[in-house]
Amino acid sequence: MAMTDNNSLLQALREAPSMEQFMAEHGAELHTESMSELLEALLERRGLSKAALARRSATSEVYLHQVFSGRRSPSRDRLLCLCLGLECELRHVQELLRRCGYSMLYERDRRDAMLLYCVLHKKSVFETNELLDKFGEALLIR
Repeated sequence: MAMTDNNSLLQALREAPSMEQFMAEHGAELHTESMSELLEALLERRGLSKAALARRSATSEVYLHQVFSGRRSPSRDRLLCLCLGLECELRHVQELLRRCGYSMLYERDRRDAMLLYCVLHKKSVFETNELLDKFGEALLIR
């Protein structure tokens, strides 16, 4: 089944005579996994251990296990650290931000533009912090 783009999916919701019919036609296209499940899938795809991700994202292993278990929700900056540690594609970064209720990275925002650059160029958390510091922006990790 071909995936429906977001605008078409929204249009289908507008035109659906019932939620039952919408779900029958488009239910398989809707996200059901949690933020922690998505992170787990990205970690597995990347082939990293949680210990390695903790080092790469400058995060404690205890905190990381709490995030992966769903007991803690990371702040926007902590989530970005995890994404950088996982070397996530931009679409995954934006999806994780959206799922956690945070604003997606916006290219017209000065700090976000720098963060976008680092995501797109697969910079580490430490390289990202250096770039942010160079331009006088708030660091991801302090």
